[in-house]
Parts: sequence; C-alpha cells; structure tokens
Amino acid sequence: MINRVFLLGGLRTHIGIRNGIFKNVLPEKLGAALIKEIKRKYFVENPDLLICGNAIGPGGNIGRLTLLNAGISDNVPAFTVDTQCASGLTAIDIAYSKIASGQCELVFAGGIESTSLQPYREYNENDPRTKLRNSKFTAAQFSPSEYEDDAMLSGAEKTAKLLNISKKEADMAALECYQNAYKARDKNLLGNIICPLFSSTRDEVMRRKFTEKLLERAPLIFNQNGSVLTSANSCTINDGAAFVILASENWMKQNKRECEIELLSTMMKGTNPEYPPLAADFATLNILNECNLKYKDIFAFEYNESFSIIRVHFQKEHNEEKKRFNKWGGALVYGHPYGASGAILMLHLQEILKKENGQYGIAAIPAAGGIGQAILVVNHKGKK
Repeated sequence: MINRVFLLGGLRTHIGIRNGIFKNVLPEKLGAALIKEIKRKYFVENPDLLICGNAIGPGGNIGRLTLLNAGISDNVPAFTVDTQCASGLTAIDIAYSKIASGQCELVFAGGIESTSLQPYREYNENDPRTKLRNSKFTAAQFSPSEYEDDAMLSGAEKTAKLLNISKKEADMAALECYQNAYKARDKNLLGNIICPLFSSTRDEVMRRKFTEKLLERAPLIFNQNGSVLTSANSCTINDGAAFVILASENWMKQNKRECEIELLSTMMKGTNPEYPPLAADFATLNILNECNLKYKDIFAFEYNESFSIIRVHFQKEHNEEKKRFNKWGGALVYGHPYGASGAILMLHLQEILKKENGQYGIAAIPAAGGIGQAILVVNHKGKK
C-alpha cells in the first residue's frame, strides 16, 4: 500500500543577485535560518529526514551541515542532492518516495544556493580535460561533447535555433513574464511564503520594470547574427533558499492538519543534452500520460523559466493552455538560485492553486545534461 503524501507548506527567502543582499551569507546559514522560521510558522519539531538540493556549493554533505546549523536533533539524518537546476525538485521527489513507501512520516525538502560564494574548481594536472578546457572552471561537464562553463547558455541558444524561435518572440515572452510577476508583486500574492532574512526586503531581480524598448536594447549573450539570448530574456545568477514540508496522511490527521494539497505523482526523464530547455515539458508530458490526464486538465503549470524560450515553446505547443503557464511570472524575473528553484516552484504553485481555487498543478524544471523533473499535485479544495 502506498501512503498518501501532502504538502503542509514551506517558505522561501527573498532571492538575491550574485554579490547582492546575501553575498556574505554562507548557504548553510541561510538555509538554517529559513528552516528555523519554517518550524516556527508550521509548529513542527524535528522531521524524520532533511533532503537538500545544491548545485555549486563547496562539496561534502551541505544538507547535513544546514540541518545541524538549524538546531535540529543530530539524530535526524540529512543528505544533499545534485541534479543541477532540478536539485530542489529532485529532493522533493525523493521525499515523496520516502513517505509514500512508509519509511518517513515528515520530511523537509528543498535547497540552498550561493553563487556569490561559489568556489572555483580546478582539474588535477593529470586530468586529460586540462587540454580541452581551462583547468579552472565553475561549471562541471554535462555531456560528452561539451566542456565549456556556458553549456546551459549555449544549449538554450541551440534550442532557440532548433525551434526557429526569433529574438522578437523571446523578448515578447520575457515581457509577458515580467508583467505577470509585477502584478503578483503589486498584489503581494506571494507574501505568505516569502521570509525576509539577513535584512532582505525584496527579490533583487525585480528592481526595475522592463519595457519592450529596454528588452530590444538588451545586449546579446552570444554576439552573433541571429542570436536570440540576451541579458533580459535569460535569468540572472542568484542566491537563495527554499524548503517545503511533506507529510503522510497519517501525520496530517494525527496532528489535526488540513489535507489540502496532495502530491499525486513525480517524474524524471532524460532528453537530448544538447537541448536542455526541452526537458521540462517532456517530463510533464510523461507524468500526464502516466496519470491519464491531459494538458487541458491542469490549472497551473509552474516551469522554471530560466530562459523565455521555454515560455515560447510551451505556448506554441499548447496554445489553448498558454495562459496557465507561469501565471505569476517565473525565474526570469524572480531569479534562479539553482538548488532552491524546485522548492520555489512548488511554493508558488501552492499559492496559485489556493488563491485561484485551481485543482491540478504541475511543477517542472529542466536541468543541465538533459534532465527533466516534474511533480503533479492536486488541491482538494479546488474547482474541478
């Protein structure tokens, strides 16, 4: 028998830009401070397990270090997950499996990231890759033929060309993303899940309002004729943390909590590593097929919109559902702290379903190396 799994809630920090509000804050300290606030807000003590996504930290088990800094009992285990951009959502996927299988009743899952404190890495002098790329690097190798630090950027540019997406289309999609996020901010729709820490007051990326003219003038990332990616239709480099609490039906009932948002299924799929932005929708397609659902059944799609071409692709493939995509904006505007982004998506999805009375929702994220991760949830109070 598979145990039912519910999303009790969670919090995220404000999202900082690299060398911004969190530039001197160790990621484990940021995560620990957030976990303390989550415990206080939701009146929970020690979980059975903590799972932490992290993509560019110093190595080791930073999830365990975060737990210990948070003052959680040292009898509680914790481990770290690295599927790059999908790390936080993968952590939630594993947490779901732990509870569904009966191994745990209550799990904290999410992630932390500090690009401001990202350590440089260097290949050993014996490593043959020193002949193929700079021995000092910031991004690992994600596919057999790719060695550069900008693999995700070049993959997005290749994807734009594969799908015949123009710069104009990418810019207009970015503008829509910005406008959706500004509306959500002005209505304080996410205020319930954002926790100010270390004197933070806002998501730093949302400093200014972009217009069509500003988008047109944004510098190209690859200074070539026909290039699509710019500094305005691609996400920034960010710091942040986010965690959710998953609980079994038994725990929810014993502790008199409302069983409202339920996780129904999770999915991880692989795609061509040359075109990583396509992986999120591929994972979504597979999770829908597995659960006998259609795109039209889903009220809200929360994708990690690290590039606006992800929005363009979704809207071209699923025109009737295009208004359900990142209804309150995406990572392009809020920021993308890699290891935390999956939990941020889940929290935004939770708020959309609750505040707009939606039933089904999907959080999905593409990751380096051609990995797509998706999670399907249902709001039992939402309209059918």
